[in-house]
Amino acid sequence: NFYEVLKRRGFIEQSTDESALRRLLGRQKVSFYIGFDPTAASLHVGNLVPLMAMAHGCKLGHQPIFVVGGGTGLVGDPSGKDKARPIMSVGQIKKNALAQKKQVSSAKNLGLRSATFVNNADWLTKLNYIEFLRDFGSRFSVNRMLSTEAIKLRLKRGISFLEFNYQLLQAYDYWHLFKTDNCLLQMGGSDQWGNIVAGIELIRRMENKEAYGITFPLIKTAVGKKMGKTEKGAVWLDPKKTSPYEYYQFWINADDKDVPRFLYLFTFLPIEKVKKLSAFNGAETRKAKEILAFEATRIIHGKEEAEKARRTSHNLFGGDKSRPGRTSLMHAALLKKGDLRNGVSVSKLFVMSGLSKSVSEARRLITQGGGYLDGNRLSNPDLLIVADDFKGGELTLRAGRKNHRRLKIG
Repeated sequence: NFYEVLKRRGFIEQSTDESALRRLLGRQKVSFYIGFDPTAASLHVGNLVPLMAMAHGCKLGHQPIFVVGGGTGLVGDPSGKDKARPIMSVGQIKKNALAQKKQVSSAKNLGLRSATFVNNADWLTKLNYIEFLRDFGSRFSVNRMLSTEAIKLRLKRGISFLEFNYQLLQAYDYWHLFKTDNCLLQMGGSDQWGNIVAGIELIRRMENKEAYGITFPLIKTAVGKKMGKTEKGAVWLDPKKTSPYEYYQFWINADDKDVPRFLYLFTFLPIEKVKKLSAFNGAETRKAKEILAFEATRIIHGKEEAEKARRTSHNLFGGDKSRPGRTSLMHAALLKKGDLRNGVSVSKLFVMSGLSKSVSEARRLITQGGGYLDGNRLSNPDLLIVADDFKGGELTLRAGRKNHRRLKIG
């Protein structure tokens, strides 16, 4: 039962008519949709909860519809935002939409190749404004819209009429997919509850039929950070923006307390196996983290890249550090020989590599014993590095235990 799988793995925060949904998803295969606004050319780890939910539905024989918000993206969803999104050009939105579709359909083991990919610009941009107001605007209560949590929060800071229309457009999406694809279920993040309910009510008023909704919880780490947000920024699914090795490291560096929940949400491992791994503690937790990191990386980047990332991680963190190629999967910062003509302080190299935000921060790191050059602890923040120090044309810097960077002479 699709509903039971989502429930047991921790995907469900709210749902409309739980008992009816459980019966529906247990007795028949349904079409369901989740929308993604193309605010960037790549999806990120924060998008994994809806993607994994779609994948579970697909594996159980249901029909997922991946809706790229090429139309709604022109307006910008106010939900969960304390200010209006920047207005994006039509050309950029189209480019991002195509990139997202390609990324999801080509993910190695996500299993969404049978999903239907649609762009709501195909129908929303063709709407006649007066006809839309007469036929659909009349079905919405402004009083009801003002009572939704997303709108109430924004009213305190100010909301434009453009953004206020967003809920109508998302509700129209649901009605349109209900009519064209017999879509009976919409899923989305917890901030989408008001928009989803608006679509269900529109279908009820227009068609006198029932549709359903599920929202996912906002995933935060054990220390209260939003899932996928790191000091470096978002963790992207695009290997050009976040390499498979860095992606693997993101998961293996998860807080011990997050590992059980992440195994349920971000892997396809059977629930019984997750229960056993969740019981690990102490030194055993490292094994559970390695399984989490490998499985999560395999799903997006494939088994071969996951194995490479695992080998590199082992070599860097307690394995054979003399093994050739041990840093090959890390992104490399390129330097020109001219940059090293008079030597560069190792503190400045930490900044150039992205390991430190400023020279003063790098100096503190090194004087406190947290900076390393090719595995050797540094003590002098003013140490001059010249081209001859790049053995084989590269060297490795490390900040603390986990953050490595590779520097190459280009």
